[in-house]
Amino acid sequence: MSTVQVVFTLNGAAVSLDLDPAERLLDTLRYRLGLTGTKEGCGEGECGACTVYLDGLPVNSCLVPTYQVRGARVESVEAIAAERLGPFLAQGATQCGACTPGVVMTALWIGAHPELLETHTIRELMAGNLCRCTGYDGIVDAVSTALGHGEPPV
Repeated sequence: MSTVQVVFTLNGAAVSLDLDPAERLLDTLRYRLGLTGTKEGCGEGECGACTVYLDGLPVNSCLVPTYQVRGARVESVEAIAAERLGPFLAQGATQCGACTPGVVMTALWIGAHPELLETHTIRELMAGNLCRCTGYDGIVDAVSTALGHGEPPV
């Protein structure tokens, strides 16, 4: 088996690995580096549970071969401060937790790009994150609260 060397930045720290060119970023994070916060929901890029930032953009890590992050900056949910999760807990936006890391990553990305809310709703922007438990109202309310859009609708 041939391997490639991949050097990138993960959550602010340099990482250097020799790995199979076909290894997914999701597997590298979870199984090589022990960062199990990023979840695998579908393995096909449909659910968003494995969302991470790649050079500041949200991507489905199940679709990204790790060799493609050479020289890039990757951020996983482990880089998110716990206090930023408060609105999700307060609004009951989590149940089983499988989708939560991807939801949080997407929500924080929306928060960093408020101009998106001029042309899209939170529900539209969160459409790439599937949840099988909550019915989305709690998630949308939590994102709205986290983004400072006042109290969620009753």
